[in-house]
Amino acid sequence: MQVVQWKDCEEKLIDKFPYKGKHLDVIGTSIRWLSQHGEDENGIPEYGLRFFTIQPEGQIPIHNHFYHQTMYILSGEFECWEFDQKTDALNKKVVCGPGTSIYIPSMQPHGMKNITDKPATFLCCICNVYDDEAVL
Repeated sequence: MQVVQWKDCEEKLIDKFPYKGKHLDVIGTSIRWLSQHGEDENGIPEYGLRFFTIQPEGQIPIHNHFYHQTMYILSGEFECWEFDQKTDALNKKVVCGPGTSIYIPSMQPHGMKNITDKPATFLCCICNVYDDEAVL
């Protein structure tokens, strides 16, 4: 068993995020890994729980990833975006506040922006799920 306080986990600023061969700017965003296990071929944990802080007007641009994720908004409000997988056109824009849970399936392009005048936070759980693996 591992027990940690979120403030004791190293806070790392995120400045770029890859998407379709480009490195897009991430604005005012930091991450703390609360737990993690395993590693995929890109060095990303197979499972992890992360604590994000996004500053006012900060944002995570369009991106996607192999793992599934669920975000749970703790504070502030976010404009959350879902994009078309083929065209990158904006499919959906939703404002999400505290107590909201957002599930993003594997490879779904998405992004978000803090729309408040204070830092906003959320938890994000990630997990790689392989459809061809048998569960024993």
